[in-house]
Amino acid sequence: KAAHNIGIATDTPHGLMVPNIKNVQNLSILDIANELDRLKTLSENNKLSTDDVTGGTFSLSNVGAVGGTYASPMLVVPEVCIGAFGKIQTRPAFNSEGEVYPANTMCVSWSGDHRVLDGATVARYSNTLKRYLENPNLLLFYLK
Repeated sequence: KAAHNIGIATDTPHGLMVPNIKNVQNLSILDIANELDRLKTLSENNKLSTDDVTGGTFSLSNVGAVGGTYASPMLVVPEVCIGAFGKIQTRPAFNSEGEVYPANTMCVSWSGDHRVLDGATVARYSNTLKRYLENPNLLLFYLK
């Protein structure tokens, strides 16, 4: 079975670093949180090892943390996909009766290696992620 090593783009005083959480498919939420904390501390102190920054398969970048609304994320081989999350903004939306209401929205941009993924797969994944972000209680069904 393939390893899922999730890269987390990290803005540090030393520049952008993308450490990755190894074999995330085998970790609990608490394990992931602990590993994120470890990698964040190492990143801030410019102490990441080669193993911490190599072998990523999928990366996430939060451009919204620095005020960005969208991006064109660039894939770095051997990764197969990267997603960039924009800043959450309140925008007008319409309910089923056509009435305007304020809605929180976020742009997400994806780049994928089409030798491994097709666009429809990435679009379905994006829709699933949207459903989880809008209904985080659904994630409880999948906790380890």
